[in-house]
Amino acid sequence: MKALMCNAHGLPDTLVYEEVADPVPGDGEVIIDMKAAGVNFPDVLIIQNKYQFKPELPFSPGAELAGVVSAVGAGVSRVKVGDRVIGSSGHGAFAEKFWVNARKVIPMPDGLDFETAAAFTLTYGTSYHALVDRAQLKAGETLLVLGAAGGVGLAAIEIGKAVGAR
Repeated sequence: MKALMCNAHGLPDTLVYEEVADPVPGDGEVIIDMKAAGVNFPDVLIIQNKYQFKPELPFSPGAELAGVVSAVGAGVSRVKVGDRVIGSSGHGAFAEKFWVNARKVIPMPDGLDFETAAAFTLTYGTSYHALVDRAQLKAGETLLVLGAAGGVGLAAIEIGKAVGAR
């Protein structure tokens, strides 16, 4: 399969598009035929070895994805071959195939396109964790979002509205 690989830490122009071995699912894992992957600021940090998670070289960046399950490992019952899924992991999504623990994928809702699904988990997950889990934002409270021009900020506005904040 083809993958965008980080063989040495550096800026995005140091990434290499190359042939790598197809992944094989282990126990509890799935293989996903990639349809779309999100591109986020942490991807730029991780390839420079400046992110909190530091995968061993070489690796493929890309933390969020959408695709179709093409293989399942032993013990996987949440998803099956042919399912459309959204997934996330620390890296590996900038490849034609992606392997991940089955617990890190969820079925895609009908009518959702792959591109939108692939851009959902990091931005909305980050905002949800910050607002709901950490800040415990409640209906009627006032939410001020600075920098609402990016994905995380826009997601924060939408999540704040859904919670009932002003």
